[in-house]
Amino acid sequence: MTRKYFGTDGVRGRVGVAPITPDFVMKLGYAAGKVLVQEGTSPAKPTVLIGKDTRISGYMFEAALEAGFAAAGVDVMLAGPMPTPAIAYLTRALRLSAGVVISASHNPYDDNGIKFFSAQGSKLPDAVESAIEAAIDMPMECVPSEKLGKAKRLFDAQGRYIEFCKSTFPNELDLRGLKIVVDCAHGAAYNIAPDVFHELGAEVVAIGNEPNGLNINDKLGATAPQALSKAVIQHGADLGIALDGDADRLLMVDNTGRIYNGDELLYVMVKDRMATAPIEGAVGTLMTNMALEVAFKKMGIGFARAKVGDRYVLEILQERGWLVGGEGSGHLLFLDKHTTGDGIVSALQVLSALKRCGKTLAECTADIALYPQSLVNVKVAPGFDWQKNAALLTEKEIVESELGDKGRVLIRASGTEPLIRVMVEAESAETAEKMAQRIAARVNA
Repeated sequence: MTRKYFGTDGVRGRVGVAPITPDFVMKLGYAAGKVLVQEGTSPAKPTVLIGKDTRISGYMFEAALEAGFAAAGVDVMLAGPMPTPAIAYLTRALRLSAGVVISASHNPYDDNGIKFFSAQGSKLPDAVESAIEAAIDMPMECVPSEKLGKAKRLFDAQGRYIEFCKSTFPNELDLRGLKIVVDCAHGAAYNIAPDVFHELGAEVVAIGNEPNGLNINDKLGATAPQALSKAVIQHGADLGIALDGDADRLLMVDNTGRIYNGDELLYVMVKDRMATAPIEGAVGTLMTNMALEVAFKKMGIGFARAKVGDRYVLEILQERGWLVGGEGSGHLLFLDKHTTGDGIVSALQVLSALKRCGKTLAECTADIALYPQSLVNVKVAPGFDWQKNAALLTEKEIVESELGDKGRVLIRASGTEPLIRVMVEAESAETAEKMAQRIAARVNA
């Protein structure tokens, strides 16, 4: 499907540059509202929940969305700064028509974006996104005054979500005796994540919990876990938990400062499931390390690769009736716990696995050695089609021939930024890096 505005995770870009402008966002709210009104099966007026992360531009876009929805005759509930997965949960729990999050996830503060959740708390189907895009291109009007939407604030959103997160942790376990550093990336979970782990018994040291509108993801969080690694060692903690700006992804650190990515955490969770409530299979992406595929085969469970993006992992999980999947970047899915990727909930699943087996992260992952991967991001012009670059395609074929069955190459366009991502997996880090750079050099050749 060709998308004009929507990427793999909503609409995203630089603030003030089309389409991330107040006028467009207001029209986006109006278009989404019109689609919701048309699809509504209840006589009640549609109601949407709007949440945001801590970017300064969130105030502006919150007001624009509110105006657009009101003009379409849709009521609005405002949750304020909340993790993306919190909006997914609250939309479902409150039986609302849809949820909207104003966030650019792990991007810097001067980016922003809009993403939607259905009434069921999952990403919108492609057909609904297509309907919204079509409505955006229609003239914006306004329902009669007596049908305009109203807005009110959801004051207990934080407490509701904290209780939900805690409910995904086993009742018979607690976190007493653990000292945990929680890195909130100055993002949406800054006043939520530390409370969740503290209320389950852990001694919590919070970092990245002082947002000022401009520091989200700045040298902290899941995209810069080195700060967490240093903090864990400095505080003599047992573990570290790194979230990103909207708290839907997770990386972890052990007491030595060693960083564990999403692939390794997924492996820990699958091992735990196989020991407690065996599962049929797990879903990764095209970027998932080959070591997991080999390990899962030895466990006797299925493994499937989705396109990059947690929405595509979710699609395959639903198609196959499986429960567990994720990405190396830290998006992890447990469909018996939540409808979408949730950094806090994912951390609780890893912690419960460690508690049950009585082992450390290092001990739980000692039997799997990830293949070295090298990922190179190359900036390109918007709309660049790498598959029409003959020099790039030729170099890719040459590298694949040299690797044989001892590695693989993946080239893909980012769904959120004007980047081409080149990934090479090989037996040695040196080989992976050298070959990735060779291919990357051909992107703009």
